[in-house]
Amino acid sequence: MDALTAEREALAAAIGARIEAGINGDAAAFEPLALRLFAYQYRANDPFREYCDARGVTPENVDRWEQIPAFPTNAFKDTLVTSFPQEEAVMAQLTSGTTANKRGQIFRDAQGRELVFAANRVMTEAYLFPDLKAREAAGKPRCRVLILAPSPQMAPSMGMAMGMEETRVRFGADNSRFLLERSGIDIKGMVEALTEAERSGQPVAFIGATGAFVYFFQACQKRGLSFRLPEGSRIGDGGGYRGRFGEMDRNQYYRMAEEILRIQADHCINVLGMAESATNYFENPLHDRTHGLRPGPRRMIPPPWTRTQVVDPHTLEPLPAGEVGLLRHFDLANLPTVLGVQSDNLGVALEDGSFRIIGRAQVEDGKVSLLPAERTVGPMGDNRIFRFLENYVNFSIRFKMGLLSLGKRQPRAPAPVPNPTANGPARSPEADMETMGADCPCGEGIEQLVEQGQNGDKEREKPSGSS
Repeated sequence: MDALTAEREALAAAIGARIEAGINGDAAAFEPLALRLFAYQYRANDPFREYCDARGVTPENVDRWEQIPAFPTNAFKDTLVTSFPQEEAVMAQLTSGTTANKRGQIFRDAQGRELVFAANRVMTEAYLFPDLKAREAAGKPRCRVLILAPSPQMAPSMGMAMGMEETRVRFGADNSRFLLERSGIDIKGMVEALTEAERSGQPVAFIGATGAFVYFFQACQKRGLSFRLPEGSRIGDGGGYRGRFGEMDRNQYYRMAEEILRIQADHCINVLGMAESATNYFENPLHDRTHGLRPGPRRMIPPPWTRTQVVDPHTLEPLPAGEVGLLRHFDLANLPTVLGVQSDNLGVALEDGSFRIIGRAQVEDGKVSLLPAERTVGPMGDNRIFRFLENYVNFSIRFKMGLLSLGKRQPRAPAPVPNPTANGPARSPEADMETMGADCPCGEGIEQLVEQGQNGDKEREKPSGSS
């Protein structure tokens, strides 16, 4: 075993132990491990070493984690960034990014894959299922996890699909399932599952894109349809940045979740995930309520094996708490790639090290604006095929809800649909349907996604620098 391999294995064990210590682990252990990881990645990762050298930064002149360079997310589109032999890759993910037709790929080896799964298992349990052990001890059923996203069988190269499968298996009841099929969201199956939850008392954990829930809420409201889900039901949604959740603001979204599903606001948890960085970040309300903590502001709390900074968009220097800038994430679980990642997300840091995400940065006259882009970005990213899939999911919800037979359910009187826009009057659901187009080529989108997943399988066998 050569020295680099031995160091990689030792680092994987040390980082894994920090993750398994949980969200209340020793925060002081981060810096020595970060410096050690930087030294390893500087030697093992050619593109990262070249980037560091260009900035005049080496392990010899760094003695604090804040001095370690953060690799830009855009660079992942042009360069294969690995800190292990490429032939050992076992996991490939597509970056989200903001370039419509160019995606990067993130490869991880077996150790890196285990670190990703471990980090997100710990975070998901702490923030989305913090009551799991107490429920099981009391003999209460697990949540039925319903996922409005592709399964790994449908999209084997999509990191979100793999992560959702881990969540389904580790935290869901046996009747948990994915709801996205080739024909769109299985609306009939979704409504049957919600109706069964009302009857059985088994809580539901809904997981998917924020926009999909907005479309579902609006379609239910139009039909006068609502559910009384059991106590303990919850939503884990990705996206909804800029302080807006699709066509709604945050408070409208929470009101609709309670009106349509009877899920309270502190059981609606927003999630930030990036293919370029291993750990997902979750909002705190459900964790705080479960542990009897005093309610505080919604925020995302980096676990002890990570750090998040907010930096000036022009100088890239760290900003004080309360100022808007670009989010920069350092994550020990990024062993196979680079410790620090400079994102193009705008956010604000709080005094305790937590942060809020505001939205994607936009460029005006060649400069990064502190006003986020109007175009929202969902958890599947902003490239063409993922945008198409997001539109397809939303279209299928609206379209199939319109065809749904309510059976014995008695609809309520339809209420006005909150649908404000920044540039004009509220739009009706019918207008949105016309905008999306009733001839949406849904099957084409799924076929492209499946083909993309199959290509990802082939590229995992032989990594390359382009997608």
